[in-house]
Amino acid sequence: MKRLKCFLLAFFVWLMLLCGCQFQMEEPVQPDSAGGLSVHYIDVGQADCTLLECDGQTMLIDGGNAEDSSMVVSYLRSRGINYLDYVVCTHAHEDHVGGLSGPLNTCSVGQVFAPVTEYDSKVFSNFVYYTEKQGLNVEVPAADDVFALGGATVTVLGPREEYGETNDTSIVLRVDYGNSSFLFTGDMERAAEEDLLEAGCNLDVDVLKVGHHGSNTSSSYVFLREVMPEYGVISCGKDNDYGHPHDEVVSRLKDAGTTILRTDEHGTVTAFSDGETIVFAVEKGVLPSVEEAEPIPVAYIGNKKSQVFHRTDCSGLPAEHNRVSFNSRDAAVDAGYKACGNCKP
Repeated sequence: MKRLKCFLLAFFVWLMLLCGCQFQMEEPVQPDSAGGLSVHYIDVGQADCTLLECDGQTMLIDGGNAEDSSMVVSYLRSRGINYLDYVVCTHAHEDHVGGLSGPLNTCSVGQVFAPVTEYDSKVFSNFVYYTEKQGLNVEVPAADDVFALGGATVTVLGPREEYGETNDTSIVLRVDYGNSSFLFTGDMERAAEEDLLEAGCNLDVDVLKVGHHGSNTSSSYVFLREVMPEYGVISCGKDNDYGHPHDEVVSRLKDAGTTILRTDEHGTVTAFSDGETIVFAVEKGVLPSVEEAEPIPVAYIGNKKSQVFHRTDCSGLPAEHNRVSFNSRDAAVDAGYKACGNCKP
């Protein structure tokens, strides 16, 4: 019923788009005047930038490349925003931190978060410079920290370990508003995903900001089986040099019954939540159809501790709390599991 309700509301929005009532950057809708949460996955090409507004408070997660800085500032101005309660740099790569200098230089800011305070690059140095110009210091949040964004609750899920790979240092945020939930993972790769799973983090959400622009280094099968998002938003550039999103990731998302929206196809994607239902608007094209997902058939069962997978009728199946399900042998192998020596799946 939840998916059906979302479909009907999404269909209504689609009709508005068809009648010329598109949500454009120059003349955006202002849902926050009536409360609620809006999440703007801003089209910054092969980069990342997301704006959240909730009950009058704002959070900017990443800012795209340095060349996107002025466009991000223009988007904020189009929303009437001159104060950001939170600015989050998920990690130090330019396609995430580069465009934050503009907002930090033109908006007043409450707090600034990043996984590190130093990084050897000009764009990160500029990020620190404009943060300090505000009279602020870059803060490194700890896993399990919680803070409020209006009526929404923001929980820091990661990083949970120290990593040599910059992508894995990405700050991971879960945002809950009523019964709706969103997950932002930066460019987190499989090692960090596994640490979130091992820590027992609450990953089951409605909307996933798909990690690393849809790269196969992220969004592992076992991770998506825990998240099981109804919607996945991929931020990537049209015909980008990396081939993002990778076919393997798109396939895994579809296996999870996820409706995919992409900035390279839809432009800026905006999600609106009243705490119960989430509807989407897109800058260009039409909204993808939302259908009732068929249950994913379970073909093999893995043991989270031993990393071994079994046939469903194997006598050595693990306890329920230690199980992970796979719908194909390839999916189990792709997740790093080895075949059971007894049932020989």
